[in-house]
Amino acid sequence: MEIRNYKILLREEPEGGFTVFVPSLEGCITYGENLTEARKNAKEAIELYIESLQADNLPIPSDENLLELNLQISND
Repeated sequence: MEIRNYKILLREEPEGGFTVFVPSLEGCITYGENLTEARKNAKEAIELYIESLQADNLPIPSDENLLELNLQISND
């Protein structure tokens, strides 16, 4: 079994809970009512996403060439 690592981004929602984005897997988004559930749901979403790619014989993206930067934008 190959082990893959993916970065996830979590956004705390005003109504509660967290939306989770997987930048390397376009459209792979999930939600959890708390951080524990959000991480669990992210893992499941990633696994299902990869299964779908494998079923369609498509390449599986990785975070290998992913660069992470923070940009500060001023509203002046």
